[in-house]
Amino acid sequence: MLHLSPTPATLWIGIIALILIGTISWLSWKRSPHRGRTAVLEILRMLSALAVVILLWQPEWLTVIHPDTKPKIAILWDDSKSMTTIDAPVPAALDDQAKIVSRADWVKKALNSELWKPLEANGANELLALPFSTPNPENAALSGTNLEEPLSEVLEKQSNLRAVVLLSDGDYNLGQPPVAAAQKLRLRSVPVFPIPVGSQVRLPDLDLLSVSAPSYGIVGENVQIPFTIRSSLDRQVRTIVRLRDDTGREHTKDIIIPPNSETYESILWRLEKEGSSVLELSIPVADGELIAANNSRKFTIAGRPEKIRVLVIESTPRWEYRFLRNALSRDPGVELACLLFHPALGPGGGHDYIDKFPESLEELSKYDVIFIGDVGVAKDQLTKEQCALIRGLVENQASGVVFLPGSKGNQFSLLDTELSDLMPVILDEDHRNGMAESVASPLTLTSEGRTSLLTMLGDNEEENPAIWRRLPGFYWHAPVIKAKGGSEVLAVHGNRRGKFGPVPLLVTKPAGNGKVLFMGIDSAWRWRRGVEDLYHYRFWGQVARWMSYQRNMASGQRVRVFFTPERPEPGATVTINANAFDANGAPLDKGTVAIDLTAPDGRTQRIELQKNDTAWGAFSGRFKVDLPGTWKLRATASVAEDKPLETTLLAQGVVIEKTGQPARPEVLEELARVSRGRVIQPDQLADLIKEITALPEPRPLESRIPLWSHWATLVAIIVLLGIFWTGRKLNGAF
Repeated sequence: MLHLSPTPATLWIGIIALILIGTISWLSWKRSPHRGRTAVLEILRMLSALAVVILLWQPEWLTVIHPDTKPKIAILWDDSKSMTTIDAPVPAALDDQAKIVSRADWVKKALNSELWKPLEANGANELLALPFSTPNPENAALSGTNLEEPLSEVLEKQSNLRAVVLLSDGDYNLGQPPVAAAQKLRLRSVPVFPIPVGSQVRLPDLDLLSVSAPSYGIVGENVQIPFTIRSSLDRQVRTIVRLRDDTGREHTKDIIIPPNSETYESILWRLEKEGSSVLELSIPVADGELIAANNSRKFTIAGRPEKIRVLVIESTPRWEYRFLRNALSRDPGVELACLLFHPALGPGGGHDYIDKFPESLEELSKYDVIFIGDVGVAKDQLTKEQCALIRGLVENQASGVVFLPGSKGNQFSLLDTELSDLMPVILDEDHRNGMAESVASPLTLTSEGRTSLLTMLGDNEEENPAIWRRLPGFYWHAPVIKAKGGSEVLAVHGNRRGKFGPVPLLVTKPAGNGKVLFMGIDSAWRWRRGVEDLYHYRFWGQVARWMSYQRNMASGQRVRVFFTPERPEPGATVTINANAFDANGAPLDKGTVAIDLTAPDGRTQRIELQKNDTAWGAFSGRFKVDLPGTWKLRATASVAEDKPLETTLLAQGVVIEKTGQPARPEVLEELARVSRGRVIQPDQLADLIKEITALPEPRPLESRIPLWSHWATLVAIIVLLGIFWTGRKLNGAF
């Protein structure tokens, strides 16, 4: 039937308009010499006016559907992974023996109980027990809970719905907010009666949240593996972190976990073999902890024999240069080249020496790390053009640069070159020759330095601070005012402070795709006192490997690929950077680089990387990780390549649905309030029957078609007015 909804104003406007148009039509018919034809036209006029007025009254075509089935009560029960949490006390109505079971077991007891019999008595109602958010066994890590979808689906599929009973912990992480479905249920007069299952307080637990291991390390060297532990225990826990590989070799670390907080720690692991290894990081189950499944994590890391190409540039052979050269030349993983300008005598020569700065991009591109000593822009030293090349190498090809200033102050001239922006500190122009110390001063590690792999001189984090305190001090340091924004200070002057606090002397900073290190002392060679090369060689070896890590992530004959983040989580966007080279080894000037991706489920896609505007053969692109597991990358360049570069990217599996989380009854309370239902506590199950029994019979379904906004109505009015206009013209021609 037709249903109108006029307001008082639109009602009277419509009536007055019809009276006026009716009067005009009557006068027009009365005065016309052709009353028969005019009468038809005026009837069309009145019909058009009546249609417009009715549209003003918002007409709807109302269809009432009377159900021919029993009223239905839908019992929706949560079957998600969070329901396996063991924190649900069983009420006496379900079991005489008081005990705590999992939320899922609580639901099963409730469904199998005699609670629902009165609702089905005498055929009064039909019960529908429907699970939702059941985990997908093929991809359980990405399975979650959607509370809105099952509520909307049951409303759409059931025509004679009386009420909805929701058994859930209220935790949802997928789909729209469930209140959207509650609003739809309210319009149909279908109340929701949620029964919250589970505790509102987090279970006593130690959860190993994440392990952020690097994708590869150097055989024979330590790698640092950060991890995060969350405690919901109300007491401090002293425990042991155990890292074990697939051969049974293990390394342990004692840690203290504060109560009800997250702890960020790291552990060292020495790679002993080439190839991929599966490691497991674990912590023992603490007293009172209820969940043991989240106390360990497995991950893979690859061991590589690495050859790092290092260029050391210096003006004169000071002590720091001599011992640095010896340390790097004796490192089996380093291929060293030295450029000693020695303005008074001419370039240095001999084993590992070059006689001039690399003249081409091809020659310079092979270096992973460049050490710049007490060198500046001057005759028989560097030029501004060469400084620009060094900056381009760092920013575009992920190389590293180490600034090692000296007492001659030559590095101040670099501040007028493109290397100025790479310098991670601000230097004092009034003390170009640095600051001398009358007594030996120590380096003091910052909180960042105590956990950095660069400054790890011991076999574990516990002994490292003591080693640094025992190191011989320095008698000279660079005139540093403060560190620049975006840099990280690893060590400061142990005795001297400036107006911005302790003087930073060991500072790192990212620069484009590469890294920068500033070492503001010239006495690292003194660390050999009493221990020979133990700490000195180790420090500079770690510097070379840390600064070249990203550049050597995946290298082929013509393409080098690195990506960030290293271990993305599903949903993260990965940035792929690549450097391509032509057949002669020079950076690719004209050409393309493509990445063929293979997802863990076998899907493939191709990404055409975009070339930047420099001459360094740098390309970049992005893609989104949507699945955990191993992603295969195959890089090819539009140059002759014997074999395309193949590497892998490991996406860390993020479990959307977690156990041990507290229940969220506030979500269920909002559902009940919006739908005009009521939250039934587990110990009030008897009240549920009374509430549902007192509900009225479901209202007949109403289907409303708004004619005032329907396209067919508009077409009808246009046709009617067209006929009227055409008739008027024809009537005037007769």
